[in-house]
Amino acid sequence: MYLIFYMENHKRHTLSKKERLNSVNLIEKLFSGGSKSLPAFPLRIVYMLTDNDELPIASVLISVSKKHFKHATKRNRIKRQIREAYRKYKYLLIDHLSSTNQKIIIAFIWLDNKFYSSKDIEGKIKKLLQLTVERIS
Repeated sequence: MYLIFYMENHKRHTLSKKERLNSVNLIEKLFSGGSKSLPAFPLRIVYMLTDNDELPIASVLISVSKKHFKHATKRNRIKRQIREAYRKYKYLLIDHLSSTNQKIIIAFIWLDNKFYSSKDIEGKIKKLLQLTVERIS
């Protein structure tokens, strides 16, 4: 009985493959102009509202430059931390967008050349998502 109640009232925090931004055209459109950006060091979010019916409510791209971390294992660690933080707090953005019937494409860009704790990254992601919601409102 408790399990059924829990499943009905609990939101699933997932990040499916459909939610990942991998279209070259959309990525070029995001970075070529018309997008907005917000910094929260060591991260920057670049976002743009879109009206593409084939996309989910929010599509995300995560970028860690080879300039900052030469080894792929280190870049992958940062990307894993960002994905986890976004997965936990994406409801802040998704709830607002679904109520206003909008869609967004997002890129998280890593700006520093050192590691941070997962807790720090989660705080920055949460802050960036809240600021994004305020800006698009």
